[in-house]
Amino acid sequence: MDAKTVDSRFIESPADRAATSSVAQGRRAFEFLALAKPRIMALAVFTAIVGMSLAPDRLDPLAALAAVLAIAAGAASAGTLNMWYDADIDAVMSRTAVRPIPRGLVSPLEAFVFGLVLGAFAVTVLALATNRTAAALLAGTIFFYVVVYTAWLKRTTPQNIVIGGAAGALPPVIGWTAATGDVGLAPLTLFLMIFLWTPPHFWALALNRASDYARAGVPMLPVVAGRAATARQILIYSALLVLASELPWALGFAGTIYGATAVVCGAVFLLLAGRIKRSSGVDRKAAHRLFVFSIFYLFALFAALLIGHGNGPSATTRSSHVGRTVGSALAEFPPGAVRTASNFTNLSTSEV
Repeated sequence: MDAKTVDSRFIESPADRAATSSVAQGRRAFEFLALAKPRIMALAVFTAIVGMSLAPDRLDPLAALAAVLAIAAGAASAGTLNMWYDADIDAVMSRTAVRPIPRGLVSPLEAFVFGLVLGAFAVTVLALATNRTAAALLAGTIFFYVVVYTAWLKRTTPQNIVIGGAAGALPPVIGWTAATGDVGLAPLTLFLMIFLWTPPHFWALALNRASDYARAGVPMLPVVAGRAATARQILIYSALLVLASELPWALGFAGTIYGATAVVCGAVFLLLAGRIKRSSGVDRKAAHRLFVFSIFYLFALFAALLIGHGNGPSATTRSSHVGRTVGSALAEFPPGAVRTASNFTNLSTSEV
C-alpha cells in the first residue's frame, strides 16, 4: 500500500461532506428551536386555542391555522428575545447556562435578528388572517414580555413575576379576539386564572433555585424576602387562583366537567401550597411537587374547558363548530408540532 493509497483513506468524499453538513445544519436548527422555548410556546398556543374555542364566532380552517401559527411565532419571538437580553445572567445560573447563547452555539446578534423576524412575521400574519385588534394584542404581549418584564421588572423588583405574568396570561385573550375582533368577559376570566397561577408556579421553582438568582443578582422573592415570606405568598396566590378558577363555571360558559375538575385540582393545589407554608419554604420536595403539579393543573383546567363548556344548546353548537374548525386547522400541522403541543406538561425548568 503506497502513500497515495493511505492518504486517500483520510480524504472526505463529497457524500461524507454533504452528510456532515446536513447534521450540522440539523443541530443548528435545533439550537434556534431551543431559543424559542418550545414547551412554553406550546403552552401559549394551547391556551390560545381554548380562548378561540370559547368565542361565539368561528374562523375558517385556513384563518384558524394561520392564527395558531402566528401566536406560536409570537411566543417564540418573545422567548428568543428574552434569551438574547438575559444572556449575561443566564451564563452564571446553573439551570440556564446550557442555553444556546451562553454556550456560544448561537451569537447574540443572530438571536436578536431571529427574534425580531419572528415577531414581525407573527404580527403581520395575524393581522392579515384575522384582525388588527388581535395583532395589536400579540404585538403588545411580545413588547411587554421583552421590554417591561425582561429588561425592566426582572432585574429591579421582587414583584417581577407578578406583574410580568400578564404577558403569559394574554394568549387566550388573543385567541378569542382573533375569532371575534373584540375582547369579552370569558377570555378576561382565563387571563385572570393564568395571571394568578404564575406567581405560585414560578415561586415554587424559585425556592429551589434561590442561590442561582442570588448569584445572578436577580431579586426574586426568595432572595429578597426569604423562604418563609415566599411560602406565605405562594399560599395566598394559590387561594386566589382556586377561587378564580371557579369563575368560568359560575359565569356559565363552562359546564359540570370543568367545575368538578376545578374543585378537585384546586383542592390538591391548596394542599401542596399548604405543605410549603408549613415548612416555611424549606422543604425542597414540597416546592418541587407544587411546581410540577401546577403545570398539570393549568393543562387540566384548560383541557376541561375544551371538552365541554356552557349549559345550553347554542353553547354546545358553538363549541362543536369551533372545535371542528380548530381541529381541521391542527390536522394540517406537522405531526411533530402537534406532539410538542400535547406534551407541554413536561415543561423544562431551563425554559422558564
